[in-house]
Amino acid sequence: MRDQETYVPFSDDELDATTGEFELSERQALRRVPGLSTELTDISEVEYRQLRLERVVLVGVWTEGSQTDAENSLTELAALAETAGSQVLEGLIQRRSRPDPATYIGRGKVDDLGSVVLSTGADTVICDGELSPSQLRNLEQRTKVKVVDRTALILDIFAQHAKSKEGRAQVELAQLQYLLPRLRGWGETLSRQTGGSGRGGGAGGGVGVRGPGETKLETDRRRIRHRISRLRREIKGMRTVRQTKRARRSRNSVPAVAIAGYTNAGKSSLLNRLTGAGVLVEDALFATLDPTTRKATAADGRIYTLSDTVGFVRHLPHQIVEAFRSTLEEVAESDLVVHVVDGTHPDPEEQVRAVREVLAEVGADRLSELLVVNKTDAADEETLLRLKRLWPDAVFASARSGRGIDGVRAAIEERLPSPAVEVRAVLPYDRGDLVARVHRQGEVLSTAHLPEGTLLHVRVGAALAAELTPYAADEAPVVARTR
Repeated sequence: MRDQETYVPFSDDELDATTGEFELSERQALRRVPGLSTELTDISEVEYRQLRLERVVLVGVWTEGSQTDAENSLTELAALAETAGSQVLEGLIQRRSRPDPATYIGRGKVDDLGSVVLSTGADTVICDGELSPSQLRNLEQRTKVKVVDRTALILDIFAQHAKSKEGRAQVELAQLQYLLPRLRGWGETLSRQTGGSGRGGGAGGGVGVRGPGETKLETDRRRIRHRISRLRREIKGMRTVRQTKRARRSRNSVPAVAIAGYTNAGKSSLLNRLTGAGVLVEDALFATLDPTTRKATAADGRIYTLSDTVGFVRHLPHQIVEAFRSTLEEVAESDLVVHVVDGTHPDPEEQVRAVREVLAEVGADRLSELLVVNKTDAADEETLLRLKRLWPDAVFASARSGRGIDGVRAAIEERLPSPAVEVRAVLPYDRGDLVARVHRQGEVLSTAHLPEGTLLHVRVGAALAAELTPYAADEAPVVARTR
């Protein structure tokens, strides 16, 4: 049955002053979210973008939380759409206890959505959630335009930004896993390849080819499953390469630090500021998909690695998490997670929650975490004071201006795991190579120069401690606590 309410804009005056709830007539109405339109005024630019960009209308279902939460989610969807190369014309939200199982928004509101699509000239509708195959089909049939959900949009962005062989394989795997249950055919594409009654001159193949045959849909599914199996084998081989590199670093007692966080929080900028990595920095969502690892040197001379990782987002598709599991293992196998937060975002707490949720999926929630609030040069003082009260142990910095970077570097070095064995050794002056290794792999507590060689008091790994045993000083090596 069609809803009785009509599509109207809303204002704060319509809220019940005592409960903060909308009147019954407004609760299920589609409401415009102001400020989402990205239509341009420059004529030449408009003409250019009309040839290149899809014109989209966004629609979301507000099931829980506050109105601000729902509008923040749709604003993020608008940023995703723009990153994918779309022009956002309108944003709509409907308040419902849960999405409609057949049409996502209320069935009566689909006609209102169709009217908005027609009046704006949109050619695509993007829904702020993952739609079932039947919801996609029903919405497309009733709005007469293409319908895309949040998952497909994120997958499209990943496909545009993946550069390495591993990244492209992971994105293709995620796309095929998403596509497989949503395959559908129209008209003749559903007809059987073989079979038929054999009577007349119709589609029947005649003698020798009668039978049940295989539909085009079945053929497509079989090919996709075959391709998925092949991609999984390829990604498994690439995972072996990563594991080999990690094992080599582990043997050399090189601590690993992973930089994680919400997309566009400034992770690549922080890596560049700390190591001079020269990684591409762009004000766009998911600009970095391929992880980058760079070497860094602590103040005491120890070597450690810093790895930039793919950004996260709320409701990150499970296909992405599964396909990028080998990449996300870089985070799970690290010694420290530097969690970067955008200090200018309207809801940084939700960003932190979403990131920690994904980290838990890959087993990285057990690791030591350093929270770094970035972009402090662009955040207002009131917000920064609130975040300092909320996260008293966090480090506040700006990767763009460099303010607070020394504090970030010091906090990272303080949290690096200490080698397990404490050793005093006198190394001959002709063993400068061993002294250099101790400085790279161990923690030097003190050093002195004696006539017979260099006296070192260090903490090192068990393997290097064994090499230092022949040069041990008066005190025997003792096991120290690992921080």
